[in-house]
Amino acid sequence: MRILVVNAGSSSLKLSLLDHDDTLIAQPAGLAALRDLPAPDAIGHRVVHGGDEFTDPVRIDDDVEARIRALTDLAPLHQPKSLHGIDAVRAVLPGVPEVACFDTAFHAHLPDAAATYALPAIWREKYGLRRYGFHGLSHAYATRRISEMLGAVPRRLVVCHLGAGASLCAVADGRSIDTTMGFTPLEGLVMATRSGTVDPGLLLWLQEREGLSPAELADTLEHRSGLLALAGTADMRDIHDGLALDVYIHRLRAGIAAMTASLGGLDTLVFTGGVGEHAPAVRRTAAAGLAFLGVAVDPARDDDTDADITAPGAPVGTFVITAREDLEVAAAVRRILDT
Repeated sequence: MRILVVNAGSSSLKLSLLDHDDTLIAQPAGLAALRDLPAPDAIGHRVVHGGDEFTDPVRIDDDVEARIRALTDLAPLHQPKSLHGIDAVRAVLPGVPEVACFDTAFHAHLPDAAATYALPAIWREKYGLRRYGFHGLSHAYATRRISEMLGAVPRRLVVCHLGAGASLCAVADGRSIDTTMGFTPLEGLVMATRSGTVDPGLLLWLQEREGLSPAELADTLEHRSGLLALAGTADMRDIHDGLALDVYIHRLRAGIAAMTASLGGLDTLVFTGGVGEHAPAVRRTAAAGLAFLGVAVDPARDDDTDADITAPGAPVGTFVITAREDLEVAAAVRRILDT
């Protein structure tokens, strides 16, 4: 089954065409290139939010699409992009079976203690307020890939997806039990242009002092905060020292330690995503502050990808894994359409 994987971003439509054996045929950044490629047998869409309703991949029909659209209130900045991808690709490839794969699904069964906000029950029940978590397709693929590399599913695994967006996931025996992103992808680590966790009292104070509308505040937290606000650039490749890197590493170390606490210990640590894969200085600096957990990186091997970078004698295995959400989506499409 030849599968087209669709990843709709904020300003682009990333498309990966995978052959029957998951070989990457092409990875275009627009619909026009599809005319010159072999026709897919199925399409897999990355959809950011599945809410409480979609906890597994699902074949898209009119009813499913309407239910995905109804979740837009939960992710007004992200869900429309996923829906745009569905509409745009369907216009070019009508009639091809489509499957929606949800970034929230990997975290759908978080324990109540990890998923629940300490807010009034009437709000939580009326609006579905809970910690949903995101980057689930990346966390799921990293879990599957590290299990292949080790020959067994790690018992206590922390996955660090570090890219423009960044989140951590505590994975116990293959299942997500905690994560740093919450009701929205704003919670948690410092990111390229997103603030990460901020005291809600500070935001209320700013809203009153600056007279900010909710839209203005959201735009600032999403697009004008994070590394960009601290360093004047959102690109980690241009940040080598200073406050921005210190804050980023401080939050990363603290997050890894918190995920470790949720697991009751740590056996395996994985770095993935653009920064996770290509910024060895970030990995080494983070690891240097986690020696008390048994983490240590071998500098001689720390430039590899899909590799074991554990220092000799370190009790925790540390690995770098190439992010391949496209393979996770393709596996889900085959599973759904083969049943």
